[in-house]
Amino acid sequence: MTVPLPDELIRLIQQESSKDAPAGLNLLVETILAQYGETVQAILFYGSCMRAGQETEGIVDLYVLVDTYLSAHGHAGLALLNWLLPPNVFYMEVPDGGGVVRAKYAVLTLADFQRGTSTAWFHSYLWARFAQPVRLLYARSEETAQQINAALARAVVTFVGCVLPQISSRFSARELWHRGLFLSYRSELRVETQDQPIRLVDGAKRYYDMITRSAMAAVPFAVETIHGSDPVSYRSNISGYRRFINRLAWQVRRVQGKCLSVLRLLKGLFTFKGGLDYILWKIERHSGVGIPFDSVLRKHPLSGVWVILWRLYRRGGFR
Repeated sequence: MTVPLPDELIRLIQQESSKDAPAGLNLLVETILAQYGETVQAILFYGSCMRAGQETEGIVDLYVLVDTYLSAHGHAGLALLNWLLPPNVFYMEVPDGGGVVRAKYAVLTLADFQRGTSTAWFHSYLWARFAQPVRLLYARSEETAQQINAALARAVVTFVGCVLPQISSRFSARELWHRGLFLSYRSELRVETQDQPIRLVDGAKRYYDMITRSAMAAVPFAVETIHGSDPVSYRSNISGYRRFINRLAWQVRRVQGKCLSVLRLLKGLFTFKGGLDYILWKIERHSGVGIPFDSVLRKHPLSGVWVILWRLYRRGGFR
């Protein structure tokens, strides 16, 4: 049985998601709406550019939530790929005065977004991403906005519930989120440095403290707040058996996630203009590991991506 989401948690999520975003993103929103039309339910802004409050440095990360994949793409092949291995990822750049605003945007149905931010999705790909701060740039209606904020709140509860068995019985919000982000990063082909999770948490400490406190009422474990401690700490009561099962689940997520990440990279070669160049740029940006993309690999991207991945793995470009 699903525990109702705490009203306080939804309120905190709504306050965060409704914060102002950089003005340059309006051009991206307008371009996406012009391209996809009435099928767009919502547009979300997340990632490093959001945290830095920038839209002209790097590539903006967006999620475009739509009614159906076929109505979004108008092409059965792309719709099938999006349904089989969501999301599909595309690249966009829009002139902005004397510069250019660049975006990488993922297409997902609202229904898949709601499932992906809940325990209905085993892997952490969506619920770990969207348990972190997000901006809601566009919603088709107030009802849609409420659905999005409820899904974001559900992502927090899912994240906390899946991470609690992996930390000590007494813990702080900082320890919880650090461990959870570490586990979720390890469950993908991530290129960030080892200290990235703790830097993310420390960069929004007050936010994580507040949503952790609010989410505890909905997690599937008995958790008590230890009053008088600084920082606020908690004590959970989780059996050894459930901790063991949870550890196995994260081991499966790690293997599953690596395989899905490679498949998404391969799919991105067909949906993302300059996809392999972008992948290499991002890996070098986050890890400092750069590998020249020679002409042979450029002419044969499907085989070249495997060579590149192997070289990067040997050089520590991802884990």
